[in-house]
Amino acid sequence: MTAGCAGGRLTIDLRALQDNWRALAALAPHSECAAVVKADAYGIGLPQAVSALTRAGARTFFVAHLHEATAARAAAPDAVIYVLNGLPPGTASDYAAARARPVLGSAEEIAEWADFAAETGADASAAIHLDTGMTRLGLSPAEARAMFASGGPGFRPSLLMSHLACADEPDRAETERQRALFAELRALAPDVPASLANSAGTLLGRTESGDLAFDLRRPGVSLYGSNPIHGGSVRLKPVVRIEARVIQLRQVPAGTAVGYGGVETTRRPTTLAILSVGYADGIFRAAGGADDARGASAYVGEIPCPYVGRISMDLIAIDVTDVPEGALKRGDWVEMLGDHVGVDDLARASGTIGYEVLTALGRRHERRYA
Repeated sequence: MTAGCAGGRLTIDLRALQDNWRALAALAPHSECAAVVKADAYGIGLPQAVSALTRAGARTFFVAHLHEATAARAAAPDAVIYVLNGLPPGTASDYAAARARPVLGSAEEIAEWADFAAETGADASAAIHLDTGMTRLGLSPAEARAMFASGGPGFRPSLLMSHLACADEPDRAETERQRALFAELRALAPDVPASLANSAGTLLGRTESGDLAFDLRRPGVSLYGSNPIHGGSVRLKPVVRIEARVIQLRQVPAGTAVGYGGVETTRRPTTLAILSVGYADGIFRAAGGADDARGASAYVGEIPCPYVGRISMDLIAIDVTDVPEGALKRGDWVEMLGDHVGVDDLARASGTIGYEVLTALGRRHERRYA
């Protein structure tokens, strides 16, 4: 994207990413801190994120698909890389060639991987996923007990893992139930490293009855500046900054309808700035304003400027009436996401979560790495 033509610019602070990883690693020094870099590292760029996190000290990475593992391997030749979405039929040799470890979540996957390793002599390193309450991927507790009672999976797993379903709500009893069940199942193979904590589990740290860290933690969204525990005490640095270009300033009287559907009318004589970004650039339509619902805000310096009316595919109107005259002109940039508007702030204004904000980052921005 040519810098002079872009309607938005996206700045990614790799040092902040590294600082967030270090802060999360320090929460439980007895447990390894891995990094989840699936979905193009939550939208910021997988090769750049893996390289930066490797320099910070990360040695284990998690992705969702094998092609992501291949990209991560190119950026971190010596890293351990797990593929969360399992082993598609007939792909074991592809995993071995990529030196990627599948996270096996069914008896069929485990049997196929064990047979491949036995027939070829390939490295059998893989994780086994145990379902402790997410009801998504993984062996049920009964299946896990039966497997280990009958002699195990046919190879030595490199990791036993499960996934927390409710740790972003610290008062939910399900987290303690999952921790206790995972500890019980892990005791069936006590010499295998264990992993339970995601971002929320890493930030929560423990339940009343025990530590959530185990041997390895898997923070994802928190690395990128989003805190899944609303109001949590750990301060995470913003990694992503989005700025939008002003393409027009216009004066309108009170009572003027703005945007599609005319859902919001101005309450005073208003100066509008029209910005050259929209929902095609990752700013959700739901963040727009209406007469009965205030929208999200952009910032001009320290001044909040609410969105006015519905967000279009390519345009957003904001109220800049309170910006001093002459302080904003055509071609200037305003903050949509950054120091004043966090990932979670924009998510709440959009009725969604920080994960979706990050992974929806548009491809039309001028993208810069700081």
